[in-house]
Amino acid sequence: MTRKTFAPLAVLLLASCGGGGNPLSNPSDVDNSGGVTGQKLSFIYFQKCINPIFQAQLQININGVISTNSCAGSGCHDTTNGTGGAFRVVPTAAEVDLADPANTPDAVRTSDMYKNFYSAQGEVIPGSPNTSRLVTKPQVLGVLHGGGLIFENDQDPNVKLLQYWIGHPSPQGQDEFSVAGNSMFTPADPATGACNTQ
Repeated sequence: MTRKTFAPLAVLLLASCGGGGNPLSNPSDVDNSGGVTGQKLSFIYFQKCINPIFQAQLQININGVISTNSCAGSGCHDTTNGTGGAFRVVPTAAEVDLADPANTPDAVRTSDMYKNFYSAQGEVIPGSPNTSRLVTKPQVLGVLHGGGLIFENDQDPNVKLLQYWIGHPSPQGQDEFSVAGNSMFTPADPATGACNTQ
């Protein structure tokens, strides 16, 4: 094959991998439409109990050097300057009022909070918390975490929240907005209830 033939072929192959006008760019948008197959994790529980973990100032232990930062902090998993792989967090994600009828599932799926939810789901295996990276990486359990040791062990309250969320997907055939998620709070009301961990 000559160089003249190879160059257009290489551009064509690269273009098929990318999405936007630039062959190496990301797709211009991502379809986050809901589905009814498989089990979904609860958005209701995520918003109240999980996303705050990503915003909180947490102790970090990197080779015995202790500091603090948040998962959403600059240089970690924030969407702008993060170096932490595919897991991305919008630091300014506002809570979505799910009682507002204008916040239909399609509208919620365009929110920054949903972007955080969607990204976090990429780090989990629903129903299997102890093999999900969202639990194992910050504990450095069989996998490296460039951000260091965040949670000393599975008794950390944040780990308990993560394990509960991942371990309690919505019933089969129900979406991430299922009111079944209300049972993940005591009392069973996300507005007033505490986040269950067992």
